[in-house]
Amino acid sequence: MKILVAGHLGAGKTTLVHALSQITAISTEEVMTQASEGIDTTQPGKTTTTVAMDFGRLHLADDLVLYLFGAPGQERFWPILKDLARGALGALILTDTRRLEETFPILDIVENLGLEYAVAVNDFDEAPKRPEGRLREAMDLPGHTPLVTCDARDPATSRDALITLVRHLYHLTPEPAR
Repeated sequence: MKILVAGHLGAGKTTLVHALSQITAISTEEVMTQASEGIDTTQPGKTTTTVAMDFGRLHLADDLVLYLFGAPGQERFWPILKDLARGALGALILTDTRRLEETFPILDIVENLGLEYAVAVNDFDEAPKRPEGRLREAMDLPGHTPLVTCDARDPATSRDALITLVRHLYHLTPEPAR
């Protein structure tokens, strides 16, 4: 099963994929250069960025493997996000409440691709805490779309966010006719 991990620049996608993967995650993290000043360096202290994708794998059972594809968050790499979405069952969208508005275009892309998704608010230490109702309203989330909080550095809360997405996808899938 393939899951897309999407979100804006600096939302924690690479961190989450690395926290969850049972193999050494594949990453295309590169040091930002002066050429990206004002484009990719909108977040203070961020010195690296994903330029293609992150990849991780989780064995859920002998015959069931979950593949995590982390997409880059910068607008110039959104065509890659669309490519990575091919064959995905759904998407886990990470966001940071300090830059919530940067999540809107990602939500639009995922919705336009027809993917079901869950939103995970990455609980950064300095980020303001917002009530779920305000977050749902700000992101214009449908009532059935799961909204959870996680810490992308923490495998337990990241796993819980992923479980929420998988449960959501499971409940949307009709049972086969007998």
